[in-house]
Amino acid sequence: MKKIVVVIAHFNNPKGLKDSLSSIQEDFNIDIIVVDDGSTTKFDEDLIREAYTTGTIYFDYLASNQGVGVAANRGLDLAVEKKYELIGRLDCGDFCHPNKYKKQLDYLLKNPDVKLLGTWAQVLDEKGNFLHNLKHPVTYSEIKKKMYLNSMFLNPSVVFYSSILEKTGKYPYKYRRAAQDYAFFFNVIKHYKAENLPEICMDYIVESHSISTKNRKLQVKNRISILKEHFYWGVYPLYGIIRSTFLYFIPRNLSTAIKKLFKI
Repeated sequence: MKKIVVVIAHFNNPKGLKDSLSSIQEDFNIDIIVVDDGSTTKFDEDLIREAYTTGTIYFDYLASNQGVGVAANRGLDLAVEKKYELIGRLDCGDFCHPNKYKKQLDYLLKNPDVKLLGTWAQVLDEKGNFLHNLKHPVTYSEIKKKMYLNSMFLNPSVVFYSSILEKTGKYPYKYRRAAQDYAFFFNVIKHYKAENLPEICMDYIVESHSISTKNRKLQVKNRISILKEHFYWGVYPLYGIIRSTFLYFIPRNLSTAIKKLFKI
């Protein structure tokens, strides 16, 4: 079985794809699966291969735009078909710090009960200006509680065993255009131990045209639906439903100011 492949869903961002691949600096091979989600702005395969020499790149193309969840799931299918033991995720435009994947693989090797591992990240704006550090909870017990408040994993940071997909399923189709990662992580922690590496291992870029910005209403609506699916009577689920409902009805700039003020 081959060790690790990183799945990237691409949509109209060839420069971001090239830059993200160029950021991967490891002393071992990491293969890549790029699934294009029906882009109108295409990337050049030859240029991408020139930019990435740390492993083999596979390209796959969806005939039309079907949503990032569908493109990501196609990548997961290919990873399983090609018999990779571990699957990483990365988004176009985000940057890996040197040895990110080595650190994650070393941790997973030392902690075989952990089946999904994320990392902390440095959050930057589109111009590269520092915004804040994203430090999600590290322990499985805290992650399980606080998932009801927000996703406790940064999707482009995670590495997980391909074998867990048999039980967790892939990114749920009904959330394919927003919050598909949140739904997936809930399914993972229901069945498997998952943690975050307490180290900043990547730069996460907040873009004005990202899904969470353009489709904010849908994002929050889907999050509420996911919370209902995993609801039980307790403080965290109740607060999570109330919090997300509140965020649904107020403008994004106001919600951002409130979250910054109260650190929620």
